[in-house]
Amino acid sequence: MSPQEQALREQICHIGRLMYQNHYIEGTSGNISARLDENHILITPSGLAKGFMEPDQLIIVDMEGNKVESAIRDAIDRLPTSELPMHLECYQKRPDVNGVVHAHPPTAVALTIVGYDFQRCVIPEMMINLGLVPTTPYATPASPEDRDVISRLLTDHDAILLAHHGSLTVATSVWDAYLKLEMLEHGAHILHLAEQIGGVREIPPYQVDKLLALRERMGLMRPGDQERFRNAYRDAALETRIRGIVRDVLAE
Repeated sequence: MSPQEQALREQICHIGRLMYQNHYIEGTSGNISARLDENHILITPSGLAKGFMEPDQLIIVDMEGNKVESAIRDAIDRLPTSELPMHLECYQKRPDVNGVVHAHPPTAVALTIVGYDFQRCVIPEMMINLGLVPTTPYATPASPEDRDVISRLLTDHDAILLAHHGSLTVATSVWDAYLKLEMLEHGAHILHLAEQIGGVREIPPYQVDKLLALRERMGLMRPGDQERFRNAYRDAALETRIRGIVRDVLAE
């Protein structure tokens, strides 16, 4: 085993412990993977608590999902996560992606259950680092449906919410994919609190333009960002006007 592979195995286990400690996963849920080379990925096994993994328990698969034979005793009888097709789709669609993290962050998932729209210009840090986060239609977990609902979104997004289910974050490293998960759940918690206190107010359009320019300077822009951000604050302005009309009618 190369020093690079050993370091990656240890990092994935560290991320698994953080996900468990921060309540982003429970039991044996969640999965993590990293690109080893052009033809192979390192991925977490099925049925194993990710907060208590050991480096030798991780599995290597090729880009078709076939398990690569291993001399490591702890990996011989293990199967890759049932969410493997979703991970493979990320690597096949995005050559720039070297790490994928799937989790069940509770606040973010709860908001998808009530139909909350995350594609709103509200939190600057989320807008700059994650962009506008889409939510997929509901798909059966650990099925080809999961792969299919994220497939069309992968080109344009580094963070995706799976309705009623969880989150998917991708990045140029598995560590950065984990950090995107942290940011997503932290932002969801803020949005939840704001809605409880008095409702979310969107950032003014001219400020959104400045945040978008900063996102571009940082090299974080994805295809279609300009149009998505423009539509988001236009829709927010329309919603504000409609609320005002409804409020005036109810007051009469």
